Amino acid sequence: MAYKAAHLAFKSRWHKTDEELCRHSMSFVLHMAIRNDFFQSYLYLLEKLPLVKLYALTSQVINGEMQFYARAKHFYREVPATEEGMMGDYIELSNTDIESSREFLRKFVGGVGKAGTNRALDCGSGIGRISKHVLLPVFKSVELVDMMENFLAEVPNYLQGKEDRVEMYYCKSLQEFTPAPQRYDVIWIQWVSGYLTDKDLLEFLIRCQNGLKDNGVIILKDNVAREGCILDCLDSSVIRDLNILHSLIEMSGLTILREERQEGFPDQCVPVWMLAMQKGPGHS
Repeated sequence: MAYKAAHLAFKSRWHKTDEELCRHSMSFVLHMAIRNDFFQSYLYLLEKLPLVKLYALTSQVINGEMQFYARAKHFYREVPATEEGMMGDYIELSNTDIESSREFLRKFVGGVGKAGTNRALDCGSGIGRISKHVLLPVFKSVELVDMMENFLAEVPNYLQGKEDRVEMYYCKSLQEFTPAPQRYDVIWIQWVSGYLTDKDLLEFLIRCQNGLKDNGVIILKDNVAREGCILDCLDSSVIRDLNILHSLIEMSGLTILREERQEGFPDQCVPVWMLAMQKGPGHS
């Protein structure tokens, strides 16, 4: 009798409408999809946006393409292949950014136990602003990877005589790109990590480790939230806080050598941080 009573009580719960059950089931599916892609960030994202809208902006797949990535490509089709376009209307900050990046890079290259100066990889390179001003003054050659073909097509013009030191152009999104094994002294990742989901950023950092030479260094420079994670619906990117970045880096097996906040930017700007990383002791 106890079993029968329990059975009837359970059965009564299933007399809800099919619509209610479908809503419950669909919510579970959407939660799991977003959690899979943004496993460190999704609770912060859900604080700001309703579940269905967040799913439509991020994990939903239409015509075989995840909307988080499709929307970013759509945004960048309207961005001019110029230095102003690369700086997102903050061209006045370019020199400050470059000087800080140069100073940060000098701490990790040249000399005993430091990274070599033969070849660097510029990830999310755009037209090559970082290659021109930060990497080519130090390295013999560079390689550039960016998802926008028109940006890469502008690189030879923008480099003004240094284009012969570009060994390779890769027109690929970073979630689809694998650095060649043990090829790079430095892998520079600036203002592009936010265009990757947590899952894809973690996997990309793991692949980057395999692309480093002995003593090689990965440098990640990006906007960093003061707390949690923020979705920018305009360009389809996320801004993570340092805790989330630290967690992803630790999961990748990388060791943080040093981190510094970018100085000289206006207070109203989102904080920008630079993190230098190296293969962990257990990574061969």
